[in-house]
Amino acid sequence: MTKRRALLAAAVLAVVGLGTWLAIWTLRAQDKDMIPIPAGEFLMGSDRVDAEGKTHEFGFAKPLYLDEHPRQTITLPAFLIDRHEVTQGAYATFVAATGWPSPKHWVDGRPPSGTHRLPVTSVNWHDAQRYCEWRGTRLPTEAEWEKAARGADGREFPWGNDYDGHKANTGDAGRGGLVEVGSFPEGRSPYGVDDMAGNAWEWTSDWYLPHPNSTYEFAPFGRTFKVLKGGGWGGVGHYALPEFYRAAYRFPMAPTAKFPDFGFRCAKSVS
Repeated sequence: MTKRRALLAAAVLAVVGLGTWLAIWTLRAQDKDMIPIPAGEFLMGSDRVDAEGKTHEFGFAKPLYLDEHPRQTITLPAFLIDRHEVTQGAYATFVAATGWPSPKHWVDGRPPSGTHRLPVTSVNWHDAQRYCEWRGTRLPTEAEWEKAARGADGREFPWGNDYDGHKANTGDAGRGGLVEVGSFPEGRSPYGVDDMAGNAWEWTSDWYLPHPNSTYEFAPFGRTFKVLKGGGWGGVGHYALPEFYRAAYRFPMAPTAKFPDFGFRCAKSVS
């Protein structure tokens, strides 16, 4: 009877995936500021079309939405992602430990007084990648970032399908700059991840390539640009367009670029 019960218990654990969750929560005890994202399906991308054919030009013209095509179901393994964008204080610890160059607006390798809880910005993709490696993590893939932001139900924004510029540090929020991480709890994602819209644009690990099954052809696709997600406190060039804060929106940028609203967060695989 004891053996039979043990086999039954093992079968139940396999069905509900409890082993995966135990692994997640074990890692979370080690990384208490990371959020577990369960394995499974989610809706990535969109089939939206800009009926007016608008484009936005940041060195080149890119029709809105088309590079998000098609909306599709993606399956990901479980992973962890930072609850908050990496702060200036956390990045300062990394700089002190490694001698890595600090952002140019810092003084003597230290962030200005009173800014330790602001997201670190003016870092390029290589800076972000090096920090994550030092911490034993990595940059999230674009798919991981998008799932953590919009949940499994394909919502437009972390809080739902309707734009509300006051639920995140967007241009509409009127803050006029970066704010401390976690300042907009109403804008948290379904998994409890903060600031996945607004505050700082966030680097992902992925090159700016077409989504799987996409038929959209666009010249800058390729291994030239990395994908940024989430929108900054005022957008690139301080624009405040609701489109930038949609979870599916993807912005291409050279990995060497540094802007005052470019930041990042880290992720970790779950084995």
